[in-house]
Amino acid sequence: MNSALAALIGLALAIVLIIKKLSPVYSLMIGALAGGLLAGTGLVETINQMLSGVKDITPAILRILAAGVLSGVLIKTGAAASISHAVVNGLGRKHVYLAVAFSTLLLTGVGVFIDVAVITVAPIALMLGKKLSLPGGKLLLAMVGGGKCGNIMSPNPNTIIAAENYDAPLSSVMGAGVIPAIIGLILTVYVIVPLLPSRTGLTYEAGDEDEASLPPFWASIAGPLVTVALLALRPIFGINIDPMIALPVGGIVGILTTRSWAKSGECISFGLEKMSTVAILLVGTGTIAGVIKASEIKDVLINLLSGWEGGGVIMAPLSSMLMSAATASTTAGATIASASFAQTVLGAGVAAVWAAAMTNAGATVLDHLPHGSFFHATGGSVGMSIKERMKLIPYETLVGLVLTLLSLASYFIIA
Repeated sequence: MNSALAALIGLALAIVLIIKKLSPVYSLMIGALAGGLLAGTGLVETINQMLSGVKDITPAILRILAAGVLSGVLIKTGAAASISHAVVNGLGRKHVYLAVAFSTLLLTGVGVFIDVAVITVAPIALMLGKKLSLPGGKLLLAMVGGGKCGNIMSPNPNTIIAAENYDAPLSSVMGAGVIPAIIGLILTVYVIVPLLPSRTGLTYEAGDEDEASLPPFWASIAGPLVTVALLALRPIFGINIDPMIALPVGGIVGILTTRSWAKSGECISFGLEKMSTVAILLVGTGTIAGVIKASEIKDVLINLLSGWEGGGVIMAPLSSMLMSAATASTTAGATIASASFAQTVLGAGVAAVWAAAMTNAGATVLDHLPHGSFFHATGGSVGMSIKERMKLIPYETLVGLVLTLLSLASYFIIA
């Protein structure tokens, strides 16, 4: 069987198994094994391809585990909640959708997982929605949209692994996502959210949160600012501070500024737990990425795009869009796409930074499908039924498409 078709069948098998509630890690491994065997490469060679795929993403996995320190500190010290409260209070209740969207953007942008960012902002959004009689569906869409915008300029796993596979500075990839994220936020709040029918709602059960116990804003934001400053040393001054160092240092600064040294162990354990889940998922993702990388899928895409001017550029976001749809995960989508297509995209003359940035943006288009955890985690954070949550999918997809088109436009204008 043609190796491209075999790899796609393996990927389809993995999707079916994930939908059937089998562990995503084992689903991806089974799909990878099936894809390799169907291609006729034999058991030994298929295993080697799977191991090679995992080996390729191991450096990124280590950096993702290091990111758990900063993420854990932001959540467990109350810094993330403090940041979101400060944004909402600063923008006021007249701009609720902007406030909750920007809060989620900011939290995701400084390194909090997008689903955790939504869960963190959700109680504030629900409290305001209840008081102001706002449609709950629009509030959740604003949070999800803001999170997607923040995700393309964040030191989150999707950005880390895209930068790693394209051998681009993490801070530069984050910087390339800033303009699309800001414009995307504005379009999300003032164009896409109003498109959602107001009847898409939920039952409000949230109470007021106690802000008095939260650390001050300056102390909460200090850790992320230090991390970004350390990462920025490479493109600005040529001083390379690896994310494996910069991210934990930001977490330590956050512990010191919020005076939460007694919670250090709890913060690190929480962050490690969250990142370990992603790291294990990436092992499964790496196996199928190895099989896809060894297949002829790249050649098929090249042939399809060969007649298009800038076809090599389009391959970066298109591949991650397809892979995020298959896995319903930004991280897994960016991982498979960048691991499988990096050499082809770079060979087409696309600069590494922009290739990683466009891959990152493309992974936000269909990462919210129901066979992934993001769909259920965000819906559960506001008590929304699956039926109501499904109604948001076209609008979330539109947010991802807007970010992808803005990233492409930035490449053609700036690069």
